[in-house]
Amino acid sequence: MTDVVVVKFGGGLITNKAKLCTPDLAIIEQLVAVVKRCLESGLQVIVVHGAGSFGHLRAKYWRLNEGLLPGVEFAPQDDCSSQKDAVSLVRKDMLTLNNLIITAFQKVGVSAKSLPPHRWARNTGSGFSGDILGNFTITEEVPITFGDVVDCDNGEFGILSGDDLVVRLCRDIPNVTRLVFAVKGVDGILSKPPEQATEDDLIKEWSPSIVYSGIHHSEIDVTGGIELKAKRGAEVASFGIEVMLVNGEKPERLFDACIGRQTRGTKIISE
Repeated sequence: MTDVVVVKFGGGLITNKAKLCTPDLAIIEQLVAVVKRCLESGLQVIVVHGAGSFGHLRAKYWRLNEGLLPGVEFAPQDDCSSQKDAVSLVRKDMLTLNNLIITAFQKVGVSAKSLPPHRWARNTGSGFSGDILGNFTITEEVPITFGDVVDCDNGEFGILSGDDLVVRLCRDIPNVTRLVFAVKGVDGILSKPPEQATEDDLIKEWSPSIVYSGIHHSEIDVTGGIELKAKRGAEVASFGIEVMLVNGEKPERLFDACIGRQTRGTKIISE
């Protein structure tokens, strides 16, 4: 069987996270070019992408990660007057971002299919329910999914992170050999804050017992930042799958990580 690689495009990498619904089209095209190279190298690829400014800003304001909050009064926004409105708008915005990525694949001659979680998944966390094998059939089309607002069994809603999605994809899909996180602004997991770190502060191999400096923009991010990536990466590594976290602004590193070649970044292992 052909090796399958799961690649996670970080939301902060593919968007300007500080400005509502602002994509970085140049980076998206760069990432798509790497995936095309992987396909040409004989790999099969599943892409998961984050929300960035297409999800986190509005989700943070309306506290969508906390579910329905009937006792909380929110000041309405110009285009949104309730949490339920916000759920619909975030889903719509995520489809817009996803379509930009689908279009970028089409431009380079690669067929891709969109799999929005709110249409096939329920509940949150890596134990969410949803038919992975039924939706992510490995064909010539590249399956693409993303962090999304999903319905929950309690009649409410919650945020299913792309970092949770990758755990189930890696566990449930046969022949996944690698998971690669592509992030922005850092070469991997660092032992010091990025503004203080030198090249020597890159943690080349990380396990949950190692102390590191996480980047979590709590004023924007509602899903856990690099801390969740590290935690979920270690979970995937426990399945016997190779996990790397690399600087997504360096396309050659991303390609090398995807094909299993040694490169600068952080290898995540389980305890």
